[in-house]
Amino acid sequence: MSAHDFDFFAGRWNVRHRRLKERLKGCTEWETFGGASTVRPIMDGHGNVDDNVIELPSGTYRAATVRAYDARTDQWAIWWIDGRMPHNPLDPGMRGRFEGGVGTFFADESFEGRPIRVRFLWSGITPTSARWEQAFSEDGGVTWETNWVMDFERTEGPAAF
Repeated sequence: MSAHDFDFFAGRWNVRHRRLKERLKGCTEWETFGGASTVRPIMDGHGNVDDNVIELPSGTYRAATVRAYDARTDQWAIWWIDGRMPHNPLDPGMRGRFEGGVGTFFADESFEGRPIRVRFLWSGITPTSARWEQAFSEDGGVTWETNWVMDFERTEGPAAF
């Protein structure tokens, strides 16, 4: 666990997305689509930012993620910026860390007007691939519905920015 946990992610990636068509409704039908991500370090390596192209079936959009490491708490904070709603305020962000090669991050949010717990998992990390998963819980984390999976495949090594 350190400020270098996300060093693997610097560079350019092709992304294969799988997302449930409906969340928290018992849906088992997935949609698949492509995308791309470019990631670069910031704050002398204590954070990073990614620029994403997400090719939803309903139309392509851009988004960004900002990540920052807090050495005092030994945790990362993660914020999402959706290009379709750029004026929305940033939420409190996900918080978590890597242990045993898996990054686990949580936040309390709302979905369709009701409170939920959100979990991000980073796993399967190699020099050329990684997996991110998002899950929602309506019962405080007792049960989880994984609703979005991104498989990353490196197209270029860490970019010089």
